[in-house]
Amino acid sequence: MANIPFTNGADSKKRPILLLWLDGEDVVASAVTSAKPRSQTDVFLNDWSVSGLRVASTVRLSRLDCLEKSLLLAKIGQISQADAAAVKQVWELYVKPQF
Repeated sequence: MANIPFTNGADSKKRPILLLWLDGEDVVASAVTSAKPRSQTDVFLNDWSVSGLRVASTVRLSRLDCLEKSLLLAKIGQISQADAAAVKQVWELYVKPQF
């Protein structure tokens, strides 16, 4: 869980995220949403309930955030190996820079 600032900087909202990597005092994370997948960069988490999520969820790899570690609130779980493999596959196919 993280405190995600709105783009206007006026407020923030507590949201689930998938932590992708750490970079010093920052983290790169992907949004996790209860919305159904809507694009090729959305990955439905088949094992969402064992991951600590309350509802069926989608990792939205098109929505990446670079956050300060201070915005992280709590760890609620970890995605399954099968879901992690699906996220990695979509990352390699559609997100990873190709230059």
